[in-house]
Amino acid sequence: MKVALHSVLREGREDDYDREHAAVPDDLLAALRRAGIRDWTIWRSGRDLFHLVDADDFAAALEVLAGDPADQAWQRHMGEFVDRFEPGEDGRTNALAKVWNLREQSPRPGEEHS
Repeated sequence: MKVALHSVLREGREDDYDREHAAVPDDLLAALRRAGIRDWTIWRSGRDLFHLVDADDFAAALEVLAGDPADQAWQRHMGEFVDRFEPGEDGRTNALAKVWNLREQSPRPGEEHS
């Protein structure tokens, strides 16, 4: 499953956030994988961060990570930079509502619309 999230940085912390994410700690990477997260990409526009997470079950992954010391330490540290996560459609995960997907709409080869 893929989940999109939106968070907002604290004023003036953009460069610090980018620097801290140049490489995250190995124990955090291991924790994410144990929780069933296959990939996590973050884009930034000004103070706005947009996350795309690929996980087996993101809500279950968050529950696993909540008890993981590596993730707890990372979240405390990120609290210095991240002001908030914007509420999403799913109040449990803050996942944004999916509006459209090219692959899901596009016809497959040999199935072109006339």
